[in-house]
Amino acid sequence: MTRSTALHTDRYELTMLDAALRDGTAHRRCVFEVFGRRLAAGRRFGVVAGTGRLLGLLRDFRFGDDELRFLRDERVVDAAALRFLEDYRFTGSITGYHEGELYFPGSPILTVEGTFAEAVILETLALSVLNHDSAIATAAARMSIAAGDRPLAEMGSRRAGEESAVAAARAAYIAGFGATSNLEAGRRWGIPSMGTAAHAFTLLHDSEEDAFRAQVAALGVGTTLLVDTYDIRSGVETAIRVAGTGLGGVRIDSGDLPTVAAAVREQLDGLGAVGTKITVTSDLDEFAIAALAASPVDAYGVGTSVVTGSGAPTAGMVYKLVARQASDASWVSVAKASPDKASKGGRKAAFRSLDRGTATSELIVVSDCFEEIDTAATHPDARALQVPLVVRGDADTAFEGVQGTAAARRHHARVREELPVRGLALSRSDPAVPTVYVDAGRPRIS
Repeated sequence: MTRSTALHTDRYELTMLDAALRDGTAHRRCVFEVFGRRLAAGRRFGVVAGTGRLLGLLRDFRFGDDELRFLRDERVVDAAALRFLEDYRFTGSITGYHEGELYFPGSPILTVEGTFAEAVILETLALSVLNHDSAIATAAARMSIAAGDRPLAEMGSRRAGEESAVAAARAAYIAGFGATSNLEAGRRWGIPSMGTAAHAFTLLHDSEEDAFRAQVAALGVGTTLLVDTYDIRSGVETAIRVAGTGLGGVRIDSGDLPTVAAAVREQLDGLGAVGTKITVTSDLDEFAIAALAASPVDAYGVGTSVVTGSGAPTAGMVYKLVARQASDASWVSVAKASPDKASKGGRKAAFRSLDRGTATSELIVVSDCFEEIDTAATHPDARALQVPLVVRGDADTAFEGVQGTAAARRHHARVREELPVRGLALSRSDPAVPTVYVDAGRPRIS
């Protein structure tokens, strides 16, 4: 039985709906936009993630008997609003950045067009998905950059809520991680899963050697043995004695990793296990991974840091009304004007300006009168960023499931190649490229 996502929303979305139905404005056509005013934690780019999940959740955004009963019993809305919600289906259109795309301050990541009543109640669901998944993907991309060609595995399920863990594994995979420890993420999204044994397995046995023999018997000599339960040097010696020089790998989960990794590599080579790989875990983040760049490490396992956004657990995106139809059916651009939270009204088209394949700006064309602008003619080197996601209520299923996740991963790998060199740095700084708004042919840098 499909579970409704309709109450994954804030109460004020429905009280606004109720009031708008009362005064007759609920059916005005509107344009809402998801964007971030700035990048979290001084990062140089963001990564869009969660779009495929959001489209699936939108399909289940239906008010059934249980949801309507709750709203009635709690007196959230009146009878007219309940009748509207009983038949609710989103019939508008949604465009947005391709999942896996890079974004910058002001990027119109998602544009939702429909009546006020249809679109306003999607705010909380859209933001909860995109803010979480994009934060994880952005952190994961930074770790992927730091790791270079060395593989990364996501191992953070126990540091997140059960569904957040599955979503985090997906976001990390899109942004460059190659595997996850989470089996539900593997089943649901087609992500390769990995894992062998924890310290508990060694402690279960009478000796470390017994534990290693049992693991090799079960998983073969290609397995990875955890060698730091007791003494690392002794653990490495025991591992090779048990499995032989063809042992697949050893994992280190403690100690001063650069020093320990160098010592383990020397010991393995001295024992003839020159092909045995070294995986390190132990509270890694992008900075720790970068610090290990010169160490003889073959792979990384990352847990807490990636599933919590490595210090930036939310992308800080907002969902704002940017245009509406007036009572005479003409379009009016609207925007919040407070100095520290200002937004820019108007329907927007977004492009990435490129110079020989390297991004130079985030070009956002604003059409206050909603006429078509031939951006391709005036900016021939600009790449269009927005794609249709929902057309007249029908979502494009190509962005969902295993297929959509794989496509997002491929797209991210392609577009990350467009980053200028300064965008690859891990230090806090300005965005890698400026955001340029174009109004009536006049550019303005934000």
